[in-house]
Amino acid sequence: MMNSIPENIRKLLEELPSGVSVVAVTKTRTPEEAFEAYRSGLRIFGENRVQEMMTKKPLLPDDISWHLIGHLQSNKVRQAVETASVIESADSVRLLRLIDNEALAQGKSIDCLLQVHIATEETKSGFSLEEMEQTDWRKVSDSLNAVRICGLMGMATFTDDTERVRSEFRSLSGLFRRMREKHFTGISHFREISMGMSGDWHVAVEEGSTMIRVGTLIFGERISKAR
Repeated sequence: MMNSIPENIRKLLEELPSGVSVVAVTKTRTPEEAFEAYRSGLRIFGENRVQEMMTKKPLLPDDISWHLIGHLQSNKVRQAVETASVIESADSVRLLRLIDNEALAQGKSIDCLLQVHIATEETKSGFSLEEMEQTDWRKVSDSLNAVRICGLMGMATFTDDTERVRSEFRSLSGLFRRMREKHFTGISHFREISMGMSGDWHVAVEEGSTMIRVGTLIFGERISKAR
C-alpha cells in the first residue's frame, strides 16, 4: 500500500541534510493534496505552468512561497511576476530583462535562478555552459533593478546512469562556484543550486544541491486522467 503524503514527507525530511530546502512539485496535484503537504510542514511549492499556479495560489495559505519551475514564455511574464515568489527557469538574458521590467511596473522585486542546460536531452531549456561562462553576470546583475539573481537551476539527463547524472550535477556546482567567485563575491543572496528531483535527489545533494524539486516522492505516482 502507498504511504500517505505526511508519511512520505516525514521520511524525506529525515533523510535530507539540514540546509537543503524542498520544493514540493504540485503540478497536476489537487489543492487538497497540496494542502496536506502544507500541513506536514512544507512551505515552498513548485509549478510548471503559470496558469496552474494562478489557479491554486488563492486556494492555499498565504505564507507559501510559489516557485515557477517550468519554461516561461514571454507572454506569461506578467502573470508569473504577479504570482511567483521565485522564477527558477530564467533561461535567457532577454527573459531576465522582461521579468525585471514587469516587476518594476508592478512595484515589487523578484528572485530568479538561471536555468542551465546540463543534460544531454535537447528538449530541456536553459543557458548552455558556454554561454554561462562567457557572460559578464556582474554586469547583467547590476543592470537589473527589480530582479535578484539568486543562483542556478538545472535538470540532469533522465537516465539510470548514476555516474552521468552525477557528472552533470557536478558541472552545475562547479559553474556555481566559479560564478560566485568571479561575479557574485560577497553577494549573500547568490546561494542556491536547485537540482535534484524524486529519482536523483540523493546524488544532487551529494554534489552540492541546496534545493530539491520533488513531486512523485511526496504525492505518489501521477494518475493520468482517463480520456
